[in-house]
This record gives sequence, structure tokens and C-alpha cells, in this order.
Amino acid sequence: MAFHIFNTMSRKKEELQPLDGKKVQMYTCGPTVYNYAHIGNFRAYMFEDLLRRYIQFSGFEVEQVQNLTDVDDKTIRHSIAEGKSLKEFTATYIAAFFNDLKILNIEPAEHYPAATDFIPQMIVMIQALIDKGYAYQSEDGSVYYRIDKFEKYGRLARLDRDGMRSGARVSQDEYEKDNVADFALWKAYVEEDGEVYWESPWGRGRPGWHIECSAMSTTILGNSFDLHTGGVDNIFPHHEDEIAQSEAFSGERYSKYWMHCGYLIVDGKKMSKSLGNFYTMQDLLDKGYIGREIRYELLATHYRQPLNFTFSSLEANRAALRRLDEFYLSLKDCAANESIIDVLPDWAFEGRNQFIHEMDDDMNISGALAALFQIVHTGNIELKNNNISSSQALALLQLWSELDAVLGLLMPEEEETPNDIIALAELRISARNEKNWAESDRLRDEIVSQGWLIKDSAEGYKLRKA
Repeated sequence: MAFHIFNTMSRKKEELQPLDGKKVQMYTCGPTVYNYAHIGNFRAYMFEDLLRRYIQFSGFEVEQVQNLTDVDDKTIRHSIAEGKSLKEFTATYIAAFFNDLKILNIEPAEHYPAATDFIPQMIVMIQALIDKGYAYQSEDGSVYYRIDKFEKYGRLARLDRDGMRSGARVSQDEYEKDNVADFALWKAYVEEDGEVYWESPWGRGRPGWHIECSAMSTTILGNSFDLHTGGVDNIFPHHEDEIAQSEAFSGERYSKYWMHCGYLIVDGKKMSKSLGNFYTMQDLLDKGYIGREIRYELLATHYRQPLNFTFSSLEANRAALRRLDEFYLSLKDCAANESIIDVLPDWAFEGRNQFIHEMDDDMNISGALAALFQIVHTGNIELKNNNISSSQALALLQLWSELDAVLGLLMPEEEETPNDIIALAELRISARNEKNWAESDRLRDEIVSQGWLIKDSAEGYKLRKA
């Protein structure tokens, strides 16, 4: 069976067939950089990483664009509250985002466009929509998209066209389905925007959120590309509005496939700061978990199902990874100094085929992991009974690397702790002894930013690669 994915547009599974037959061009909605990304955000980024990896495993090239929303209602509001320029404010969270991706072993996209670098393209697109009659300027200088002009509006989100309020307007970037109305392409400058504005044919202002992704995606990938992804919360209004803008602008189908992942909840409840169950990557690292354990947690539930994040499941993941690691190390011992690769044992070959069969079915990750652990179970028995030769062990290690190219869970090779990291850890111990907690926290953050974890112990501290 070829790789099939669930297309939100058609509401059915379809074989992934890229437009040019060889390369999948995909656009993934990235972070709005007004705060540190939380684990709900990373649930979506992990789904997209698994998707990217399996597309490559299936024999296709990938060109991925993941945007950085560095101007919108929230980034402006928070930057002004902190008394910082927009660029200075967002730079902190952009750097943290990339560090978190590294900790989670998420493969980098080919392009990371920032919205503020594409303002001219947005202005061109908006003017074209005005010229075609799909957009109009309001009394205050803002520009709105005329939803009743686009006959296909609402098909992704399955909206009731009869309930749409023709001529009504909504200026917010995010709104609910019962507030369907003409949406903002360009927002006229108001004093609350501070120094955040650009000159345009309609006066000073800034783009709406939705036009940002349309401009960035089509500029880099072209008017029509293969795959657009995001969370289910992006379906409306964001992706619905993207389609309307992009297809009215070009006259072409915007994206062939649409894929969306489900929500993340914590202990069965919606994640929120008021409930005390809101976690960033740093929060989890501070609790002693490492990137692989968090990755496993975000990976192990089918992407279209809600993910119930719990600390008990994180502990179970730690045990599961230990089983994988022990098997991997046993294979390395068995294959020591071997240079000839034998064929895979039948049971391993069958396990590989089952893994592929499950992943081909819209990335059925639970079935794929079950196939992986069946290989581990049988392999441990065969190793115990001395039924695996060194050349077979080498073949199994090769299989392990092949499957891990999809999962990204393989234990990292032992790496000697650099002297500069040890020096930072020693300085942190001195700061703690002097009860200089602010300096201690700063040094810990510096260690983490360089890809290492530090854990205090009775003996002093322990360092390990994140």
C-alpha cells in the first residue's frame, strides 16, 4: 500500500501524490513568537516532523516552509507592554523556538520566513485582490476581504454559507465560526500599535494574520503546492481565509492536501495557566525529563486524536525508551568488529513490513510502535538463545537506523562533556553555595541553551546531553 493521508478538505484518506511526482512541497504554520512555545504547540510541530520524515522514507524529496509570525495583534500588544521594539521582543522567542526544536530532534525545515520580511509581497497581493473586486477599503483605511465574492468560501471548515454575514466585518486575527464576516487583510494604523506600521497605498498600517501566510507560502512554493498542515484550531478562520485570499489572487488551487492534528490536553483538562497545567519545554526540562522522552510522549498518539499529556505516561515513555536502548546496545555488542551484513531474519523483515503498513495508513503510529516493540521482543529472545550472528546483528542495526529515520528516538552516541559546559556547571554550584539564585538560574539556562541538561544531586550535579 502506498502512503495514504487524511485530507481535511475531502474528509477522506487519499494517496499522497505530489504535483511533480518527486518532491512534496509543504507549508506548516509555525509559532506566533509573543511567548515561549508550549507543549500544545509542539504537538503540532512533532506531527509535522513525523510527516516530513515519513514522506522522505517513502521516497520523496521534501521542501518545507515553516513561518514565523512576528507581527500580529499579540506580538504588538506584548512588545509594547514590555517597552521593546517588535524585533527585539520577538528575537528572544524565535531563538528559544529553534533551541526547543533541537532538543526535540525535530528536523529543520528548508525555509523559515518571518512575516515582517514579506510585507511588500503582502501589499502586492492585497492590491491585486482589490483590483479583482475581492477586497475593499473601509472608512478607516483598513482593507477587508469580501467573503461573499468567493463562492468556495467555507468548504474547508464546512461553513453554512446561508449564515454568513455579508458586509459585516471582523478585525481580530482570531474569531469563531458564529462570527463569520469580511476579514481584515490590512489594518489601518491606530495609536495602540505604537511604532509598528508600514507605508502602503492605503496609508500606514500592518497586515492581517491570514494574508501573511498566503504571501509567504506562495512566494516561496508557488501559487499551488502539495500539502498544508497545522492544528485543528487553524482550520477556521486561518486556513479558510488563506484559501480564499490565495485562490482569488492566483485563480489556482492553493494546496492539494490539508492535514490537521488534534488538541493536546493535560490530565484530561484543557491546558491553561490558571489550572497550573501549562508547560513549556523548559518547564519539563526543569522537572528532569529529556528531549527524547518528551518527543516520545508527543509522538505516540495518532496525530488526529486528542493527546492526553500526563506525567505518568512520561514515566512510562522513559521505561519504553530504556527497552529500546538496551536492545540497541545488545545489538552493538553482538555486532562488534563485524563488517559483513547478513540478510534480516524473517521475523525482523516481517516487523519492518508491518511498520511500513501501519505508517502508510495515515501514520498509524500506535501500530507502527507495536511492530517496533515486537521486533525488540523477538530479538531479545533470539539474542538470549544465541540465535543471532554478528552479521545478522549488523543487519538489525541497519534496520534500526532505517526505522529511526522516521521516529527520531535512537539514543544519541555518548558525547564527552565539553570543558566550557563543565565550567558553567561549576560556576553554577558556586552561585548556589552563595545563595545567588538569580545567577544560578541564569547559568542553568545558559547550559540548557547549549544543548545540555544539569540535574542537582547529593554528590553535586550530573550533566547529560539533552
